[in-house]
Amino acid sequence: MISKYFIPLFILFVLIYSVFKGIKVYEVFVEGAKEGLKTVFNIAPYLLTMLFAIDVFRRSGALNGFINLLAPVTKFLNIPDGVLPMILIKPLSGSGAISVMTDIMKTYGVDSTEGLIAAIIMGSSETIFYTISLYFGSIGVKKIRHALIVALIAHFISSVIVCNFILNFL
Repeated sequence: MISKYFIPLFILFVLIYSVFKGIKVYEVFVEGAKEGLKTVFNIAPYLLTMLFAIDVFRRSGALNGFINLLAPVTKFLNIPDGVLPMILIKPLSGSGAISVMTDIMKTYGVDSTEGLIAAIIMGSSETIFYTISLYFGSIGVKKIRHALIVALIAHFISSVIVCNFILNFL
């Protein structure tokens, strides 16, 4: 019951507090909206470039070539072939990862090893390249090498080591 009224009560509290503090709510809101539009304008080129690069990577067949190239390594690390596209796409694109995860669930089933690994990866990793290009690009950071390496290592740990650890207990 409280949660039903929380947002309206919070808005009312902000308005009442603003009146007592002498804050012009409308003007401040408009100024915040202007700043938001400036931020969108600043990050749009980085976002569009990253989305274009991801689309080219998937449609060109480079993803499939990369999967074939990594096949010996995945066998050694005990990674099922069906989840390799998920491991490769998740750092690039969240919506692409959802698409790959849906395919994995349809092909192997939700209770399969592949389905469980895909769910773990989806819930425990980030779209690294998207995030880095968006946030670092919006503030003008050009040297991202160390952040990228650490993020990819963390993604590898969550994708491979943690999944194998969890699956050994199932």
